[in-house]
Amino acid sequence: MFTNALVGVDARMAGRDAIALACQLLDADGRMTLAHVHRGDTTNEREDSRELLKAARLAAGVDAEIVSVVAESPGRGLHEQAERQSADLLVAGSCSRGVWGRIALGDDARAALNGAPCAVAVAPLGFAEHHTVITKVGVAFNGSSESVAALAVAQQLAAATHATVHALEVVALPSMAYAGLLPPSVGDTIESMLEEANARMDALPDVEGQAVYGLASEKLVAFGDEVDILLVGSRGYGPMRRLVVGSTSDYLERHARCPLLILPPSHRGQVSDGNHRQAVTAGTLR
Repeated sequence: MFTNALVGVDARMAGRDAIALACQLLDADGRMTLAHVHRGDTTNEREDSRELLKAARLAAGVDAEIVSVVAESPGRGLHEQAERQSADLLVAGSCSRGVWGRIALGDDARAALNGAPCAVAVAPLGFAEHHTVITKVGVAFNGSSESVAALAVAQQLAAATHATVHALEVVALPSMAYAGLLPPSVGDTIESMLEEANARMDALPDVEGQAVYGLASEKLVAFGDEVDILLVGSRGYGPMRRLVVGSTSDYLERHARCPLLILPPSHRGQVSDGNHRQAVTAGTLR
């Protein structure tokens, strides 16, 4: 699935959670790098950083490179290291605040996610102790190019673990509906939209799909409770096509209880041709 993963590690449980998730997403012969970001550049600080990384690697029992990164912030340090090693996946853990199981990103993890040059995975708190094998891969789908790419990646991930793929499309009325600008037959409009969305779901190959009506953020959080990992696409960010977190992804960061994988638009060119063709065919039914 992914071949070059960078994992953010610190002294908290979040680092162990991130390593555990990276192990599930990385190819068997893939490269894993554990990175610790710190501000100080003294010999003692570098040595402390490397010792922390060695301890984390030993505790997780993984074969990984380690790198001590000096930067003004963890987010910037992880971005720069991801670019240096051409990582295709950046993995972060959650902060210790909030209810167990919630992703509840801290400022450092949020900075690491937004604007990243590659796909980003976020492990919920306690994942290292309570994770299970991925048997259900969930993906948010709406026919957009970003969701088409996310579906193709979901299919690849599922194939690697013999998991099933589950897609959810959330149907919502245009914003003008809430201003009373739509006709009284709005109920018929919703029903028609759901029928069209369910037809798109039925046409997706080897996917268990469903369409529901409501707020996308809330419905996707509930959907995440039914799967082992949730994939969503992101919007473009300037000419570099970096990952940009939209309002829905931002809500998922704070409320989802399952691992979250967010894919930048540039990932569209990294899926296999076969899966991409299947997903594009399904995604153009709108």
